[in-house]
Amino acid sequence: MSSHPPASPSQPPPNPPAKTGAAPKEPAIRFTRAGALWSALIAGFLILILLLIFITQNTAETPFTFLGWHWNLPLGVAILLAAVVGGLITVAVGTARMLQLRRAAKKHHAARGRG
Repeated sequence: MSSHPPASPSQPPPNPPAKTGAAPKEPAIRFTRAGALWSALIAGFLILILLLIFITQNTAETPFTFLGWHWNLPLGVAILLAAVVGGLITVAVGTARMLQLRRAAKKHHAARGRG
């Protein structure tokens, strides 16, 4: 028989004895830009593969009309072109906004330097 009283449900179990010869744990590898770039490349290639599958499955010629111009393109190519043009417009607007904020920050920094 044990001389210890039974543990009550409200008390946590006793801690196990500490190991004296155990080596300290090495810290986990932290987030790096190279790791993020590698993950972005993998995601980009997966998206590219999906786009290629989409384009090859949507090869039916479709007529398009824009501002009096008429032409035929495969549907998959037309949708891809629309996405690329939309992305380029987004990049242009974002670049303009970043330049605007940079200019405002330079003015603010110059005004604080004079005062």
